[in-house]
Amino acid sequence: MIIYNVTINIETSIEQEWLAWMQQEHIPDMIATGKFVKALMTKVLIEEDMGGVTYSVQYGCPSKEHLQSYYDEDAERLRGESNRFAGKFVAFRTELEVISQH
Repeated sequence: MIIYNVTINIETSIEQEWLAWMQQEHIPDMIATGKFVKALMTKVLIEEDMGGVTYSVQYGCPSKEHLQSYYDEDAERLRGESNRFAGKFVAFRTELEVISQH
């Protein structure tokens, strides 16, 4: 299992609008690509020096090949849908390999 982790710091002025969009549109659209089997959204409880509020979304992906298919076929379009929040967030993406789960 591969975890595609997206950490986002969002300005507080649009936090609620962004949260609704993520939960009602973006995360379901990500799952609908067929490349991910689950998503976990969390809020980072430690305050950032840069301000804003930080969230992490972890998308479970069956394989590196599925993730590469997402990059090749879906990433540009789905990332582009966040343009409505342009200039009000920063995102940091990482890929994680699950070693064990207890």
